[in-house]
This record gives sequence, C-alpha cells and structure tokens, in this order.
Amino acid sequence: MKKFALIGAAGYIAPRHMKAIKETDNLLVCGYDINDSVGIIDSISPQSEFFTEFERFTDYAYTLRRDSETKLDYVAVCSPNYLHKSHIAAGLRMGCDVICEKPLVPSPELLDELQLIEQETGQRIYNILQLRHHQAILDLKEKVALEQRDEKHEVELTYITSRGNWYMESWKGDPRKSFGIATNIGVHFFDMLHFIFGKLQKNVLHYANDYKAAGYLEYENARVPWFLSIDANDLPDSVKGKQPTYRSITCDGEELEFSGGFTDLHTISYKEILAGRGYGIEDARHCVETVNYIRSAVPEDAAPNEAHPFLQKLV
Repeated sequence: MKKFALIGAAGYIAPRHMKAIKETDNLLVCGYDINDSVGIIDSISPQSEFFTEFERFTDYAYTLRRDSETKLDYVAVCSPNYLHKSHIAAGLRMGCDVICEKPLVPSPELLDELQLIEQETGQRIYNILQLRHHQAILDLKEKVALEQRDEKHEVELTYITSRGNWYMESWKGDPRKSFGIATNIGVHFFDMLHFIFGKLQKNVLHYANDYKAAGYLEYENARVPWFLSIDANDLPDSVKGKQPTYRSITCDGEELEFSGGFTDLHTISYKEILAGRGYGIEDARHCVETVNYIRSAVPEDAAPNEAHPFLQKLV
C-alpha cells in the first residue's frame, strides 16, 4: 500500500485522484488546499489529515519522512495551473514521486527546470495524460499506424464547454494563472493529436480572446483545424439549449465517438504509474511546446484549406 498526499484537494479534478488512490488500494494520508470545501474526503478516506496552510502541510510531510513506515510515497498535484511547478518541486523535495494534472507547466524551460530537480532528488514526475488510455483513442491510433497511405488524414477538432460568469472571476479566467483557453481546455486534446498522428510540423493561430481560440495544426499524418471555446453562444444550433458541452473530433469525415469511457481513466493512469509505465516529462513536452507557442503567437489570416468552419463566425 502506497501512501499519498494530495495538493489542491478542493479542486474540481481532485475527487478523481482520491477515487484513483482508493481504487488502486492505496492510502490518502493527507491533503492540502487553501479552501476547506473538502467534505468528499469523508467518503473516500475519512482518516486523512487536512491542512489549509501549506507550511503546516509540508511540516507534517517532513515529520512522516523520519520513519520508513509512515513516509509518503507520492504527492498528487491538482492545484491551479500556475502553481504546478512550485508544488511539483515541493513534492520532489519531500522525497516523493509526483503525479500532476495537465498542463504540467506552461513552458519547455520549466520542464527543463523540473528535470534538474528530478536529478537532484532522484524522484520522478508523472503527468496525467488520460486520453492516451481511452479505448477509442487507442483504436484510432492503431488504425492510423496500420494504414498505408500517402495523404495525410483530414481531422477537425471542436470543443465547446460552456462556462458561466464565475469562470472569469476564478483563477481559470486569469491568463496569468490558467495560461489561457488553449492551454487550460485544449492541452489534453493537443497531446491526443500528437499521440495519434505524430510530430507537429505546423502551428498557426487564427483567433484568440479570453473565451475562445482557433487555429491549425499539421502533424506527420494529419491536418487539423481546431476550435476551442467556453462561450455557450458558439454551441451548434443542434445542441444549443439541450446540452452545455459539444465535443467533436472527425477523422476523414468520420466522427470519433468518445463521449463515454472517461469515468475510470484516472484510475487507469494511476495503475500504469504504479506499474512503472507512467508518462513523464518527455512525454508531456510536445503538448507543452504546442500550447506555449499558441500562447505567444500573433493571429493570422487562415488559408482556405486550414480554417475551422466556426472561424467565419468570428472574423
């Protein structure tokens, strides 16, 4: 039984990590968050310690480290994006391996810094790249790998996840903390595209504001116009008023159905990490480089065959 600490215990994604810790027969020893709305811990690990001050949390972790029977093995990081680097570094320096949500960090330079801390501490960092475990994604990856074709696949990515007024008041609405729409809601899709279609060859930004972004990515085996939004007004008429989210990925005109199958992906990710098959810094580098470029890119006019269909509504 491995012993876990959880940083960001009151966050949206934290319950999936708590569930994964429990379902892999491990123990959540302690949690930390500046917010105290963490009652869900009672249904998963009621004996866990909880702290709202980081200093008390780290002091407790260092006390546990004195005894091999109580020492923490892993720190799971579910905190806001801009705190990932600091919290990962703290976990490594506690003598723990670290499991962190996406995006690991916003830039390749910070990935390099984390690699140095890995070397200094002898510990490992693992990134949750859960779409790589989704069966529909794995099936498409296998299909693409087996096909012998000269032309690139024509792929279209659309993801609209409606958010209320609270979003812009939270850390997610502050680009200094979330690193913007493409990073906050798009990074796992960009990782998925690389996972299936190979190295990125072209990255063009067509549109970006605080609520939506659009652009074009070209991989070794695919051409991908993409559109991401948190604005409910962007929902297609077919779903507007019926559902708040629209997720569509087509490959050569065929819809990739993966709306289901998400429930257990964090648990699968944990099982792979615990078995020594987790995704580390170099696995995350490609999608970090992709969103880092998008964040600093100047929008430019789209070539006719590179424009997402929704782009014409914006320009």
